[in-house]
Amino acid sequence: MFPWLAYGHIMPFLHVSEFLAQKGHHIYYISTPKNISRLPKLPPHLCSNITFIPLPLPQVDGLPPGVESTSELPIHKVPYLKKAHDKLEAQLTEFLKKSSQVRWIIHDFAPHWLPPVATQLGINLVFFSIVCASTIAFAGPPSEMLSRQRPEDFTVVPVWMDYPNNIAFKLHETVSHQECMDEDVSDFQRTGQVIQGCQFVTMRSCFEFEPDQIQLLSKLYQKPVVPVRLLPPSLPSNEDKRDEEWEATKKWLDSKEKKSVFYVALGSEVSLSQELTHQLAFGLEKSNLPFIWVVRNRPLVEGQMGHQNKIPPGFEERVSDRGLVLRDWAPQLRILAHSYVGGLLTHCGWSSIIEALKLGWALILFSGVSSDQGLNARLLHGKKVGLEIERNEQDGSFTSDLVAKTIRQVMVEPEREMIRANAWAMRETFDNEELSNNYLEGFNRLIEGFAPSALEV
Repeated sequence: MFPWLAYGHIMPFLHVSEFLAQKGHHIYYISTPKNISRLPKLPPHLCSNITFIPLPLPQVDGLPPGVESTSELPIHKVPYLKKAHDKLEAQLTEFLKKSSQVRWIIHDFAPHWLPPVATQLGINLVFFSIVCASTIAFAGPPSEMLSRQRPEDFTVVPVWMDYPNNIAFKLHETVSHQECMDEDVSDFQRTGQVIQGCQFVTMRSCFEFEPDQIQLLSKLYQKPVVPVRLLPPSLPSNEDKRDEEWEATKKWLDSKEKKSVFYVALGSEVSLSQELTHQLAFGLEKSNLPFIWVVRNRPLVEGQMGHQNKIPPGFEERVSDRGLVLRDWAPQLRILAHSYVGGLLTHCGWSSIIEALKLGWALILFSGVSSDQGLNARLLHGKKVGLEIERNEQDGSFTSDLVAKTIRQVMVEPEREMIRANAWAMRETFDNEELSNNYLEGFNRLIEGFAPSALEV
């Protein structure tokens, strides 16, 4: 298992690792020391079947010392992390040469250099995309991934997505995403090369949610596409609920009404300017609805203001009767699972969407502008399980009035009841453990029964 250096990637890879270990496979989970240290403890019965292999991240000019993940960097520094990740090639190759028992590598989008290495060593590859099928369908066949370059190329629905959809980036989103791409090898080029070199593709989706998209991917890639479903995280056990932070938050939630609270979480890697943070805050205030807002401070951002300056002066005092502001970290799964929560204002990261729809909560869609987030916002808006906050397509600006209006539409206005009902119905798809296991069983069968002569294209 070889995930990209981001928490939203390493956790789905661990989830699949644990399932395959239960089936009797021995897993080598490869990442950097700091990322491995962030992983939760394995269940005792799986410890003998999963071995963690820490590879020290090589230093490159421009990457701050000690940094090993995207959450530790501003977006414009992420290209240096990709350059450092590319330098893991020598260490990984050396490990593989010494580990003749390795038959498969399940990898992420980043190691465009991996297919030639695997071919030389006789190892099969699975490209595991942790994003939904719509996102990688938007990217197109490898030939398109390797040729599209201009930001404007990504602002229209591709011709190959020949079913009704509105999947495309806004200009400000694709311009912003360019900042996190290595100028030598773009993310699309990386993805195109790993798809060309793998034996089959899997992703975090299912036919119940994206049937057209998954079928399209098989046509685009001309190789098997086998989703592993959604991999929702498990809720913490009761024994974990005794910490003081959660008890204080729970007490606050218990004082509200059922499904009345919306939770505001923009992920660990979204950093808004002070002006836009203030617009968001004023929008929360104008909604006149109860909310919990998790305010995070991105580290290592030159000139980054502290928490006290991110939030408008007097904001917390003005909303103290209905707003709770938490700093840096919050028990997100516990909060979302509380019955008095009814909606999520989200940056549209796929993991957060899965967590919310597993519980049936309606979505207030505020694209975090990097990676797949804009495409996710269009997808969920189109499926009528949420509404997207309108933003200027050129620069991403927005107004507090539009924030407040969208929040109220999603949470309380009668004419948008269909959105709340649609989101509630999504529990059948997003919270179905038996169906999830069936998908993972199918993935395992393909690995165990793989015949290269039958599947190679």
